[in-house]
Amino acid sequence: MTLIVVESPTKARTFNRILKDKGGNYEVFATVGHFRDIPAGSLNIDYTQNFKPTYEVSAEKQKVVQKLLELVTKHNHDVILATDEDREGESITYHIAYVLGYLEEKWPDFVFTRDLKRIVFHEITPKALFEALENPTQIRTNLVKAQQARRILDRVVGYELSPLLWKKLGKNWLSAGRVQTVGLRIIVEREKEIKSFAQEQYFQFTGVFALGDAHGVKAKLLSQNNVPFESKTQISLFAGDYEYTKTTIDSAKRDHILRDLQEGSYQISHVDVSESSKYPPPPYTTSLLQIDAYQKLRYPSKLTMKLAQTLYERGLITYHRTDSFNLSGNFVFKAKDYIAKTYGSEYTLDKPRGFKTKSKGAQQAHEAIRPTKFEKHPKTSKGKRLSGELLKLYSLIFNRAIACQMAEAKMKIGVCHITHSQGYLFEKVSEQVVFDGFLAVLNPTYVERHRELPTYTTQTPVALEKIESEEHFSKAPPRYNDGSLVRILEEKGIGRPSTYASIISNIQDRQYVVCDKNYFVPTSLGTAISDYLSNAFPTLFDLNFTAQMEERLDHIEAEQENLVDVLTNFYAPFKKELDEKKTDTTTLEVKQDLLDETCPECGKNLMYRYGKYGKFTACSGFPTCKFIKKTYKYLEGEVCPQCGGKIIIRYSLKTRKRFYGCENYPTCKYARFTMKAPNPQSP
Repeated sequence: MTLIVVESPTKARTFNRILKDKGGNYEVFATVGHFRDIPAGSLNIDYTQNFKPTYEVSAEKQKVVQKLLELVTKHNHDVILATDEDREGESITYHIAYVLGYLEEKWPDFVFTRDLKRIVFHEITPKALFEALENPTQIRTNLVKAQQARRILDRVVGYELSPLLWKKLGKNWLSAGRVQTVGLRIIVEREKEIKSFAQEQYFQFTGVFALGDAHGVKAKLLSQNNVPFESKTQISLFAGDYEYTKTTIDSAKRDHILRDLQEGSYQISHVDVSESSKYPPPPYTTSLLQIDAYQKLRYPSKLTMKLAQTLYERGLITYHRTDSFNLSGNFVFKAKDYIAKTYGSEYTLDKPRGFKTKSKGAQQAHEAIRPTKFEKHPKTSKGKRLSGELLKLYSLIFNRAIACQMAEAKMKIGVCHITHSQGYLFEKVSEQVVFDGFLAVLNPTYVERHRELPTYTTQTPVALEKIESEEHFSKAPPRYNDGSLVRILEEKGIGRPSTYASIISNIQDRQYVVCDKNYFVPTSLGTAISDYLSNAFPTLFDLNFTAQMEERLDHIEAEQENLVDVLTNFYAPFKKELDEKKTDTTTLEVKQDLLDETCPECGKNLMYRYGKYGKFTACSGFPTCKFIKKTYKYLEGEVCPQCGGKIIIRYSLKTRKRFYGCENYPTCKYARFTMKAPNPQSP
């Protein structure tokens, strides 16, 4: 009997299904994630021993480890370790090997005391699993050391800087993070840039014409006497350049142009029809999946990664933490057969299409995210069709992977210029999809909207029906949302695919930013923390420095740099700067978010405050007045099935896990952990 150790119960069930079908003599055991780590409560990093970390098995995982040891000892199992293929997965493998006695820790190295079998695979399918079982390997020590370096760096920064924040702000629950604070700073600096942006009024004109028999044809005013009205302005911002467009038409010029356009004659001066090709986007990387899932499904990064993990562990997609556009030869040739059968041979390619990644340090040996089956609605292990949020995300992945291997769309672009007798030029651009190609999968509605191209000639009669004048203001740079923040983090090399979701989740959970109409807005607390840390530690929280540290972690993985050297070179200047700041006794005040509402007890304004368990409303006269107003977020249109009260969002005091309960607690103790109420008719 061979024991295969994985980290996830879902993954274990998928393994069991595959191995059972093949009649293998295997038993699969799940550790349920990490079980041995640097314990919380103190630093647990020994600076005198080359940053040696102290590891412990967490209290809640003691029984898991005991069960694992019993299985190995009682049944005399051969052991194969089969955790995920990234740094975190390799770290779990390392700790499993340690507790089972396969290696000894001799920091910063470790020594294998027994032969160890480790299997690596990119998808959980019968073919991939049995190929991996036939070709076992060893623990990839370079990945383990890269993970340890990141863990130690983040522990040092968090545990050394957080007490400084407590001292400055008088709040002993605040935290700083090496990458988390940079993510926060990006949002805070953008908010400042928005507030300082000087909006300018301008106008745009649209002419509505009758062209031959066609009425209501809209064309955009471009220029007069070959001088364009539209201009672009580029400004330099914290996270990069921002370009915005406006016209040179102010209110005075608007009235003058409007008078001109109401008089005079119009004619078609130029007609051109050209052909072009539209190519499909690449398959998904982790960041592109998070961006698209937010834009199309409004899934936050944390949810996207949770769903993708489930799809991977069920064997439906390849590994979802990747920055590569590569696709296996096996997939692209099977995709060609699927495309020919489903859409027709004209939709296939003569040879597979490849894509080049622009991501820094992309791992080209990996694959992009793709389906493992050519089924639009795959069955789960219980024979049921995939549904709900999982199906929506799977469909995004399936369609994108198929589309990238389909023929490009063929387009016709029609350009019609309408000239006014005083030199004003209007332009009408039309598109026709001649051959839909990949659009048949990714955007069929676009194809339906562009079936025909209007036909105009220079002899076509032109009559002005009306002139539309719209007032606009130059647009400030936009706030970041879940998708655009992931995009800028990747562009700047901040974090890696596996960390984006946790960065965004952490700064929200700590009330440093709030989500307002799907956009991130820094709180006064978040702004105060970002401003203090970025001023006190300008190098540490600089975008370029953070990106360079990510590259050095990649160098450790590539065995180009030594773990201890990287930590030493980081810590020496950091410690010097930290000691200087510890001598500064000045305190910081968080700007008060005063409300128009007054305190019912003392008459002073109420204000937003921030505590260990989030944002709350209290009297601005604290500590003299200790009034606190209870505020709840209600689930709209839902009532408690037990007493009829409203359902509100609550948080567990210990774990901060969100749940949904009755407003009449403790009289009514109805509660659930899912947003959607269970069907009362379900078994």
